[in-house]
Amino acid sequence: MSKTRFFGNLIKTNPTLPTANSSSAYGTATGIWTLEEAGAFRAAGDWPVPASPPGAPTITGVTGGNAQVAVAFNANADNGGLTVSSFTATASSGQTASGSSSPLTVTSLTNGNAVTFTVTATNAAGTSSASSASSSVTPNLGSRSLFAGGIVSGSNINVIEYVTTASTGNVTDFGNLTAVRAYTLGAVASDTRAVFGPDINTPQKVLNHVTIASTGNAVDFGYLSFASEFGAAYSSTTRGLFCGGNPAMTSIDYITIASLGNGADYGDLSVGRNGMGACGSQTRFIVMGGGVTGGRSNVIDYVSFSSAGNATDFGDLTAATNQNSACGNNTRGVCVGGNDGSQTDKMEYITIASTGNGTDFGDLLDTRRLGAACASTTRGLMGGGVSSGDYSKIQYITIGSTGDATDFGDLSANKYAPMATATRDGA
Repeated sequence: MSKTRFFGNLIKTNPTLPTANSSSAYGTATGIWTLEEAGAFRAAGDWPVPASPPGAPTITGVTGGNAQVAVAFNANADNGGLTVSSFTATASSGQTASGSSSPLTVTSLTNGNAVTFTVTATNAAGTSSASSASSSVTPNLGSRSLFAGGIVSGSNINVIEYVTTASTGNVTDFGNLTAVRAYTLGAVASDTRAVFGPDINTPQKVLNHVTIASTGNAVDFGYLSFASEFGAAYSSTTRGLFCGGNPAMTSIDYITIASLGNGADYGDLSVGRNGMGACGSQTRFIVMGGGVTGGRSNVIDYVSFSSAGNATDFGDLTAATNQNSACGNNTRGVCVGGNDGSQTDKMEYITIASTGNGTDFGDLLDTRRLGAACASTTRGLMGGGVSSGDYSKIQYITIGSTGDATDFGDLSANKYAPMATATRDGA
């Protein structure tokens, strides 16, 4: 049957030839057609079929970034008889993003605020029902590493500066501590806040804090329960621990990072010491080496972040070392540099979930002590210290693999005895 021949009693002088649904357009068939004609057109694929909105997509993953989240999804096999023209991801906080394919990146989110997402699909017939909600995800600016305080040209300073942990390059100014600080008890961080420990010269026991996603000067957080300097600190994303210091102290204090307030007694180290490194996971706080009365220590000990108590022996460093630093992620802790009888460039690591002695990791670019170290989930950074002279260099390692350090960039000045901390998100 020719499409140019129209049977039946047409009510339209110029009927539209039948066309099937195509791409994002409905088919048309204007006129009155006999069943024979309609059947022939349909058999030839030239007859429109009823169309409907598509089926709901399925979210396959959400990935947080700096004030944004990428939402990955699979389209539904049911396209409603028409090509899907667009997909829309909607955040539980109201922001949306649309596009023709997965993933969709929703922007203008608030770092630190958890959100969920749904996705819809649209064709010419309408919009699908929403997908099931995604798992919760918290956008963040990626890992920032902060370096604060220290000694420059013989004087204590109050400078805070930062780098983006996943990149390389020199530091950017962040702001200032409330007072100059060096040889401190260290610093801790959650995903949103950094808290800086005191030294013996600041109003004793005073903690400072900053909001990591912004820049600006530090303000008071609260007080520790003991006065000390030249100790160590590390944190889970919720709880920060400060310990040891001059003289060879055993004290451990804890704070809840999200709540301003004073520290409280947590327990004691197995050996009192100062000038040591601290690292850990979300479950364990680990202290490595340090100075003891009359010498140096090779002790590695640990406590649980979940419950207060005294430290338990973990193992030993390969040599008694003080004036070292440490960094790590949830899997591995790395002891960095220090003085093991002479200034050293060595790094050694432990597996945090087990116990045992340190194992060779690789070497720093040069010998160094009195530096500061911190880490994201994948990368460790070491900045400042004493080398052949005061030291401005920042070096980095990939924590998951062993090997020598690589140049990252520079601090704003040659400095030693600073403190460092980093958010864990990002590379």
